[in-house]
Amino acid sequence: MTKNAVQNCAKCGMCLNVCPVYTVLNEEQASPRARLHLIKAYEQNKLSSSPLLKEIISKCLMCGSCAAICPLGINHYSEFMEMRKRMVEDHGEKLPIKSLVYLLAKEQRLKFANTLARVGQNIVPEQFKEKYKLGNIPLKRLPVLNKKPFRSALPETIFPNGEQKGTVIYFTGCATNYIYEDTGFSAVNILSHLGYRILIPETQTCCAIPMLFHGFVEKARQSIKENIAALSQDSVDAIIVDCATCGTALKKEYNLLCDKLDLDKSAVDEISSKVTDIGSFMLANADFFNFKKIQNPKSLNLTYHLPCHLKNSFGNTETMETLLKIIPNINYIKAADFDSCCGGGGTFFYEYPEVSKKIGNKKKETAIKTGADLWLTDCPVCRINLSGNLDENDSLKVVHPVSAISSLLKPKT
Repeated sequence: MTKNAVQNCAKCGMCLNVCPVYTVLNEEQASPRARLHLIKAYEQNKLSSSPLLKEIISKCLMCGSCAAICPLGINHYSEFMEMRKRMVEDHGEKLPIKSLVYLLAKEQRLKFANTLARVGQNIVPEQFKEKYKLGNIPLKRLPVLNKKPFRSALPETIFPNGEQKGTVIYFTGCATNYIYEDTGFSAVNILSHLGYRILIPETQTCCAIPMLFHGFVEKARQSIKENIAALSQDSVDAIIVDCATCGTALKKEYNLLCDKLDLDKSAVDEISSKVTDIGSFMLANADFFNFKKIQNPKSLNLTYHLPCHLKNSFGNTETMETLLKIIPNINYIKAADFDSCCGGGGTFFYEYPEVSKKIGNKKKETAIKTGADLWLTDCPVCRINLSGNLDENDSLKVVHPVSAISSLLKPKT
């Protein structure tokens, strides 16, 4: 924890205007400034640890909006993460969260669990899927898992079809590897089209953000070290992420944990300097795209949801919109609240479904009003949450931007 950071909070209230949870609950204890002052009281031994304190600290989307707007530069993100760690040590954690952390800590466990879950999706009766929910999302609205992990479907090195411009590492994250293979294949198609040799290290694993968010810092150590080893390769132009949350881990969080987890600082700095989201990478290479020519240039009607971590951790607010506007054959329709939180927040939609549902419903209403056919978002949890809150009769389909853009590329001969 940054020394004296919580003591610096001036209670100005700027964080209230951007906090999705406070906006819905309208309770002071749900505000970022309240959490900071509760942490301050706890550190000064004026407030005892309790299940209620743990609940207040945990009822947060970890979106980073408060830290991004704070005029004093307080890193709420790190403060809340450290306090969650203390609360878990004092009061333990719910079994579903402990189970998730257990699985994410070892890639083999996650792979085995994914296989079982895939079998379960095939044999569970439809009536069961319609009746029961995961948080606020009906089981029937959850994505179908990949038949096999994405990384095992491709070689570790993929060469471009044509002249090679450079080399990139593709950090796929857990979601692309086990849930959204369409994102992975589309990203590979785009990167190869742009002329890059693609390295997909088999030894990469969970970025560790879910473990860190829930206070299991020590559990995250091995995953972080494995990723550092996997991504520390010479002659690499960039490390591409299709998930801004994974990117936040690689670009920022590992650096903050160097001393605590005894990490190789020089290796972490090198990785951090090369991490970029795929949207920014595409925009930087936009001149090298070769799109199909179709008769109706307005045939693909798209709207977009900007993930919080892309906005707040990367400071990336206009990249995808700019890219969508310059791509032919796309009719981009901006939603009024395109850059507001969707209420997903990792496991937040599961732990606090009522709050998440209220936040998500506002997003759904404005997205539907655009009349778009596709709802794009760069974050897999946002994708799960947005898609899960749509109704069967809603015409919107939620996909990663790379899937839409890849479908427009002209095949190279």
